Order: sequence, then structure tokens, then C-alpha cells
Amino acid sequence: TSLYNNLCRIMAESLDAVIVSVEYRLVPEVCFPEQFHDAHRATKHFLQPEVLAEYSVDPSRVAISGDSAGGNLAAAVCQELSKDQNLTVRPKLQALIYPVLQAFDFNTPSYQQNMNMPVLPRYVMINYWLDYFNAGYHLAPSLLINNHTALDVGQALSYRGRLNWTSLLPSSFKKSYKPVVQTTGEAEIIRQIPALLDVRAVPLLADSQTLQLQPKTYILTCENDVLRDDGVMYAKRLENAGVEVTLDHFHDCFHGCMIFTIWPTDFSAGAQTRNSYIKWLDENL
Repeated sequence: TSLYNNLCRIMAESLDAVIVSVEYRLVPEVCFPEQFHDAHRATKHFLQPEVLAEYSVDPSRVAISGDSAGGNLAAAVCQELSKDQNLTVRPKLQALIYPVLQAFDFNTPSYQQNMNMPVLPRYVMINYWLDYFNAGYHLAPSLLINNHTALDVGQALSYRGRLNWTSLLPSSFKKSYKPVVQTTGEAEIIRQIPALLDVRAVPLLADSQTLQLQPKTYILTCENDVLRDDGVMYAKRLENAGVEVTLDHFHDCFHGCMIFTIWPTDFSAGAQTRNSYIKWLDENL
């Protein structure tokens, strides 16, 4: 869209950088994992030394970035590339803008706090996940109360510690919210949609060995966003794995705000987040 074209143009000018925007295919044309495959193929192609040379790109100064669903793909692609023994060029940085990183727990403090917050209320985010996995909306009420990851759902047990927000979030984010953990749930949901636990779709569930391989990371989060805690937890898990992380949190901003910098949606939140993001890239790339 023109909003993203504007952001990419400003990034290119501000950073004196080559910006490649991957036009991955969308729902309903294709569903997971095709979007991941599109982003992964495009990134691997661009990282070839001869392709980088064609665009006069310094192979030691490449970053992978994305916002929201694009942040999901950026994180997943970075994880996949980090395990590829055949790569000769690897990204120096990853920069994730209010990324969506998990579908395990729809009752994190930020999901509870912002459940009805524009532009991304919780029920919309759950429906987006169901669209991504080509699953029916009739499953939404069960996901809403975490029936898909209840204590009796054996497939989910090994992942629970990787998304324990009671230990991964600071008290300023936990506030007075309580975990929603069902004792008895619906194991058939995971059997129907195994992608709910596929790290290519939910990068926050990656193991520590994979996280140790990730490049220097920037994560931008907004207080008024159901996805706030996805980014904060990923930052903490990366930090625990020894990765250098910058968590850039905006207390007065909302999901998607970075692209709202053109009239009539010319918001201060857009300029604040965009400028901070570009400043970090300029200083670290």
C-alpha cells in the first residue's frame, strides 16, 4: 500500500540503504506455511553474494525486519536462516515492530488489557490466526479461553515453560492480571491445527538452542496493543539466551501506528515510533 511504500522510501533515504519489501502471498489465496516459504525464499535469494553485489549491498550489513504479521515472518525466517549451514552471508540484525509471535495464550496481560482496543481487538487477532491456518471461526471461543493449550493437552505441555509470562514479563506489564490455564481442554484442536505449535508460525515457542543463534535484535512494542507481551517475552527469552536485545516500548502508542504518518492519519505516534526505529537501525546497521 502507499503507507508501506512511504515507510520504505523514508527508510531508504534516511539510512542510505537498499530496502527490499517481500510481496508474500496472502490469505485466502494461500495459507500457512506458504507465506513463510515466500519470505524465506526471497530472503535466501537476496543473501546470495552475487545478488547483494548486484545491488551494491555490503554483505556484513544486512538486516531483516517486519511489522505485525511481517514481524512474525521476519522472526521465523531469522530462526530458519540461523540453522542453515550452507549460508555464507547471514543477517547482522533483526528488527521486529509490534510482532505477532504466538497463538498459545490469548490471555496474556496485554491480551486482557487491550481485548477491545482498536485497531486490533483480541477477537480479530484470533480470527486472523484461524485465517492463517485455514481453520473455521467456530474454534474461536475455545482459543479465546485457551482450551487448545489446557493442562491435559499433551502436545502443548513441553512448550508451556517457553511462554510463561508470569516469569518473562516485568511486574509493570503483569499488573494484577492472572493466568488463564484450563485444567481440561480440547486436545483435538491441536490435532486439527498442528501449526498452532509450529515454530515457523509461532517463533516465540522456539527452543533456547535456536534463540542463541539469533542476531542482535530490536523489538518495538506499544502499550495499547494485544501483541505487546509477545514482543516483550521474545525480548526476554532472547536476552536469556545471550542475544543482545533492545526493547523499545512506547507507553502511549498503539498497534500499527508506525505507518500512520500521512494525512489524514498523520499521528504523532507514527512519527515517534518510526523515528526511533530508524535511529536504532542507523546506529547499529
